[in-house]
Amino acid sequence: MAVTASNIGKGSPYARSAQVKANPFLLANRSIRRLLALALFFGIWQLLCATGFDLFINFQLVPAPTEVAKATLEFFTADPWVHIKSSLMRVLLGYAIASSLGIVLGVLIGWFEAFEDLLLPPLELLRPIPAVAWIPLAILMFPNAESGMVYITSIGAFFPVLISTVRGVESTLSDTVLIRVGQCLGARPWHIFKHIVVPGSMPSIASGLTIGMGNAWFCLVTAEILAGRYGVGYITWESYVTSNYPPIVMGMLLIGLMGAASSWIVSRATGALMPWRVIRKQGSA
Repeated sequence: MAVTASNIGKGSPYARSAQVKANPFLLANRSIRRLLALALFFGIWQLLCATGFDLFINFQLVPAPTEVAKATLEFFTADPWVHIKSSLMRVLLGYAIASSLGIVLGVLIGWFEAFEDLLLPPLELLRPIPAVAWIPLAILMFPNAESGMVYITSIGAFFPVLISTVRGVESTLSDTVLIRVGQCLGARPWHIFKHIVVPGSMPSIASGLTIGMGNAWFCLVTAEILAGRYGVGYITWESYVTSNYPPIVMGMLLIGLMGAASSWIVSRATGALMPWRVIRKQGSA
């Protein structure tokens, strides 16, 4: 039976894909709805600030969107790129280090029991430690602040990549049907690893990479407390120290925007490595 929007689940990606192909205006309607959601969000925020809402949550001192927009305009009319570039370089370098180590160690831990016994207990002990708690050790361990900031952003990205990789490898190895099929076809351990474990683990690794990128940006403000001069996170922290509130929110939104864009790029890049999932991604667009 042919797969159509009428004989599959209404909320499934395949149903949405079929509906979009049948009516291209649905995609435009979704974009309009998302823009309206953003407009509603900022409108409610402006209203709460304008009325001085104070019921459990106090908006009397929270800068309104108009004040944040003014601070953003001032930021971009000055010299914004030195701050954006500094933050980007720290996050991307930390993310590259974290993702490389996380994938390698995750595969080793998931594939070899000896590595799991030796590496996983100390890593699990370190995993719950928040990024801000690493600042004193980063100052002591690294020769300059730049290295310490890269280290803190890498800490944020490392553990999601590691845990997702371990879980992906272990879940693939637990699928005895795939392993037995490979063995019946004469596959040796290396072939099983290359043709079964790696592709089977890719969805989990991709999720970890996407979450890790978001966490690296999440740790940026903590990392750039050490900066002293440049960075979006540093501007956010400095504005808090000087009680200049609009740039705080501007920095938060800018970090959120760059983090969302980076996570989207990682998601698309990893999706290209899994062509068998392209249909689902197109359907959920």
